[in-house]
Amino acid sequence: MTRRDLRWKAGGLALTATACALCGAADGSPLMIVVFPLALLGLPLMIHGKRVRQMVRAERRGHSHTIDVVHAARMRRRGD
Repeated sequence: MTRRDLRWKAGGLALTATACALCGAADGSPLMIVVFPLALLGLPLMIHGKRVRQMVRAERRGHSHTIDVVHAARMRRRGD
């Protein structure tokens, strides 16, 4: 694991911990509605690190459907 990856994961941990602490401090406050999604955004960063950025970029450019296209082409070839 590289230092860069560790920094991304540490950032996710910091984001989640800070958001959870603010939610705990603002018990019953409408501020919790704003802060809680930040805690959820930090979870993928803690788990996947720098790969989150790569996954988002691939999703935006349509690469997420590559597997489906290849699978459909194979199924068509088998059917012929």
